[in-house]
Amino acid sequence: MNVRPYLVRLLFLVLSALAVPPASPWAQGFAGLGTEAEGFAVPERGVPLVFPRDHAAHPDYRIEWWYLTANLKSADGRSFGLQWTLFRSALEPGGKEASQIWMGHAAATSAERHLVAERLARGGTGQAGVALTPFSAWIDDWKMESRVSKDVLATGADPLSQLALGASGKDFRYSMDLQAKGPLVPQGDRGYSVKSAEGQASYYYSQPFYTIVGTLILPEGEVAVTGEAWLDREWSSQPLSAGQTGWDWFSLHLGGGEKLMAFRLRGNGEGYMSGTWISADGRPTPLGPSDLMVTPLDTTRVAGHVLPVRWRVQVPGHGVDVTTEALNDDAWMAVSFPYWEGPIRFSGSHEGQGYLEMTGYK
Repeated sequence: MNVRPYLVRLLFLVLSALAVPPASPWAQGFAGLGTEAEGFAVPERGVPLVFPRDHAAHPDYRIEWWYLTANLKSADGRSFGLQWTLFRSALEPGGKEASQIWMGHAAATSAERHLVAERLARGGTGQAGVALTPFSAWIDDWKMESRVSKDVLATGADPLSQLALGASGKDFRYSMDLQAKGPLVPQGDRGYSVKSAEGQASYYYSQPFYTIVGTLILPEGEVAVTGEAWLDREWSSQPLSAGQTGWDWFSLHLGGGEKLMAFRLRGNGEGYMSGTWISADGRPTPLGPSDLMVTPLDTTRVAGHVLPVRWRVQVPGHGVDVTTEALNDDAWMAVSFPYWEGPIRFSGSHEGQGYLEMTGYK
């Protein structure tokens, strides 16, 4: 989402794959995320985000991600989506490089196909990581790199305002250039994003104003595409409560230039809802449970799971009442810990496009 903490449970599998003995906390709670912080740093309300420093890794926290999704179109009007994600997770407190696990997920989606790839790495080997000067996030040959020159950076420009992005899998490859047309946006209370009634939280900010252009290489051939993209950055050590079982996360690009982030964390009765209304010029308005509603509509069976791939999203205070539908119902991320993530479009009071992520469905 971003609430993106779901992949810590994946560590149990990753550690086995890398022949590292798993610690017992990973098996507790949903994805190990409802466990105590146990020596890791924890977010505190009122601590300001600082840029560009916070684009870099925060190894004293247990989990972190750089998570980009994009809605794309070809010249002939076909719709596509892509995902590029780098996850970092610490095996133990202390921030040591060798104690970090890195995971990458990439996907390319069309109405007919959903192509997925996964990469795993250990910290301290150079195989994966994040550098700040200049900004670069990578795992193997997958890269997200700043394209802002030193001269422009010297004027105070954000390193993430221009990016080059690339990834590949068995049946796909993409190379993209991105340019931000608006500011970075803090989520929650100035970047402090609460995830449960018990008070678990993360630091969370987004860059939802990217334009994107590049090339998708798919089994059917090369496709030139343009569109809009959304980057989420989040880090924490205990972002869920023990009773939370999964979530539904939306990032919506509205036709008038506004953006909407909304998530529903399931479990503990009615669950926990939060979101942010983002004006066209980048001003965020936090949304609480009384400000928004997300209602599952039609379900479908995907990879043996029953999932609500069609939703009603309402934000009465901003006149939003839309119904979403997936570009491809089968946008299943068949990775070590699988989940659903794919491009959506919506209509009703507003029209637009975005992304939906769903985890924890049986």
